[in-house]
Amino acid sequence: MKENHIFFISFAFFTLFFFSIFIFWMQSNPTSHFTPEIPIPDIPSVSSEKSSGVKIGEYSKKFFQSHSLLPGSWPCFRGKERDNISKENIPLFTSWSEENPEILWKISLGEGHSAPAIHRGKVYLLDYDEKEKADSLRCFTLKEGQELWRRWYRVQVKRNHGMSRTIPAVNEKFVVTIGPKCHVMCVDRETGEFLWGMDLEKDFKTQIPLWYTGQCPIIEENTVVLAPCGEQVFIMGVDCATGKILWQTPNHKKWNMSHSSLVPIVWKNKKMFLYAALGGIVGISNQEGEKGKILFESELWNPQVIAPSPLFMANGLIFLTAGYGAGSILLKLTEEGQLQKVQQVKPEEGLASEQQTPIFYKGHIFGILPKDAGSLRNQFACYSPDDISKPIWSSGKTNRFGLGPYFIAQEKCFILNDDGTLTVIQASLDGYKEIARKKIFQGKDAWGPMALSDGFLLLRDEKQMFCLDIREK
Repeated sequence: MKENHIFFISFAFFTLFFFSIFIFWMQSNPTSHFTPEIPIPDIPSVSSEKSSGVKIGEYSKKFFQSHSLLPGSWPCFRGKERDNISKENIPLFTSWSEENPEILWKISLGEGHSAPAIHRGKVYLLDYDEKEKADSLRCFTLKEGQELWRRWYRVQVKRNHGMSRTIPAVNEKFVVTIGPKCHVMCVDRETGEFLWGMDLEKDFKTQIPLWYTGQCPIIEENTVVLAPCGEQVFIMGVDCATGKILWQTPNHKKWNMSHSSLVPIVWKNKKMFLYAALGGIVGISNQEGEKGKILFESELWNPQVIAPSPLFMANGLIFLTAGYGAGSILLKLTEEGQLQKVQQVKPEEGLASEQQTPIFYKGHIFGILPKDAGSLRNQFACYSPDDISKPIWSSGKTNRFGLGPYFIAQEKCFILNDDGTLTVIQASLDGYKEIARKKIFQGKDAWGPMALSDGFLLLRDEKQMFCLDIREK
């Protein structure tokens, strides 16, 4: 009897113990630490929140005055010549230590991946102010990070892998921005005085891209060039001084706005713009007397999501790539002004990029492969345009990178990983040669493009921007 009594007590104890564990497991969320994958729809979604009532440029505030000038400039997406290659000859310091490179300043930002433009010692950034619920163009001094002025307008933007994504275009007189929900604003570069604004969704029936606007504006001789991809207007040139539309291209194929940006090129002494829309790639004339004329258009390239911009290379080659299994394609612009397919690859078979635009340097293509690139996933690699199916070299299994940006300066490539680690390698055709590597900040989703001017490097993660002094001491 005593043994049976002990058995029943033990059985009851273990039953209660396992029942308690079962109740705890049922009430817990074992996937709470997971990052959800967002499915890719067949077509980009259209914003359900109409932006009518937004008064672009309505508010402003001045903080300080500054007269310090610097000669350098990184005035737009991918730099002055839009190739992501710095031409400045200021010697850069890459023998890094615990103390160097020095973080001169940092500022807090709204969640996003927008990036700065720099001109004559001033930094211009279109931030999303989550407290004010506003697109906010902020102007800082480059050396001190001191905010000079701010111009903003209120607009509701819901978090969707961040809010902001674009880079302003700056010249001597003007700054032009495009906000997450396709609001265009032009202000005076020095004072931030509001000049004009456009609501592309309201005025042109633009479909806002899936992850908001990624298109960065271009200023050419005081004309800003935009691709609204609206019901009627495909691409247009707008006078920066007045906001008057100077020329426009009709959207007869009804192609939609991608996350990609317009690229100015010259082919056979003819100036034009390339644009990879959702629907196909187009070439638009920028010649006097025929601005806005369609020179060629092709549906050879038509992925569902496009972030990288077209990469124009020697001999009329155009490299196009996208993520989510799209891979890449190499097209050639013929003497007759038409496009023909040269080569096409899937990501596991060749060069591709999900978010950043690769760099054409020394006759070769440099870039980071996406996570679906098989054994080469997330590696930095060099390819010949003659064969985008096989790399000349890659960084190897122990040197993988994320979705972060990279640029070239003084024959060195600077690569920022998602977590805030900055790596410098030799921009060589001979192999992966690391020069320096340092965790600059404890970051997350450091995807916004970097900018370099006067030896000062600007970089960011999802909620902060940092300035490094990388001048040779």
